[in-house]
Amino acid sequence: MKIGILGGTGPAGRGLGVRLSAAGYDVVLGSRDAERAATVAAEAAAATGGRAPSVTGAANEEAAAADLVVIATPFDSTLATIGPLAEALEGKVVVSMVNALTKAGREMLPLYPPRGSVAAQVQARLPKSLIAASFHHLPAGQMEDLDSGLEADVLVCSDHAAATEATMALIEAMEGLRPLNAGSLAQASPIEAFTAVAITLNIRYKAHSTLKMAGL
Repeated sequence: MKIGILGGTGPAGRGLGVRLSAAGYDVVLGSRDAERAATVAAEAAAATGGRAPSVTGAANEEAAAADLVVIATPFDSTLATIGPLAEALEGKVVVSMVNALTKAGREMLPLYPPRGSVAAQVQARLPKSLIAASFHHLPAGQMEDLDSGLEADVLVCSDHAAATEATMALIEAMEGLRPLNAGSLAQASPIEAFTAVAITLNIRYKAHSTLKMAGL
C-alpha cells in the first residue's frame, strides 16, 4: 500500500512517514514544493540508516494519488490544500492529524473550528471521502527517531467503519503504537483539543510525553 502525506515535510508528517516506511509501507511526503519534498524525504530516510527506505517526496497532487492519504498540513492551510484535491481523494480513506492550536505565553490553547474540529471541517470539504481523525498526540521527534523507544496509544475516530479499520491497521503496523477505537468523528473535537494540554505539559516539564490509556 502506498501512503501519501499532504504537507508531509513538516515535523509531524515527516515523523509519521519515517515510521510508516519502517513498517513496510511506500510513503510519499507531499508539499506545494516538490523539490523541497524530495530533499526532505531523502534527508529523513538517510537519518534512519536505511531502515526507512521507501520515503519519497513529491507535490501534494502526487501524494493525493496514493491508496490512503494523511493530512499533516498546518491548520490554517488545510482546507486550501485539500480543496483542489477533492476529486483525487474521492472514495479514499483520508486521515486528518491536524490540530487547531494557538500559543499564549508558555501554554498552547485549542481553537475550535465552526464544525467543532478540523476533522469535521475536512469531512465537510471532502464529502465523498472516508475521513478519520488520528495521530494527534504523537511527539514528532520521537516518531522520526526509530531508536527513541516510543510507546503510545493512538486514538482513532471516524463515521466510516472502513476508515477506522484502515487507520487502526496502519497504527498497529508501527512498532510501539497501539490503536484504540475512540468512536465517531464527533470525538475529534476533544481529541484535537487535548493536544494543547499535551504540548503544554511537554513545555512545562521539558519532556516528550505520550498518551497511554490504563485499564484497556
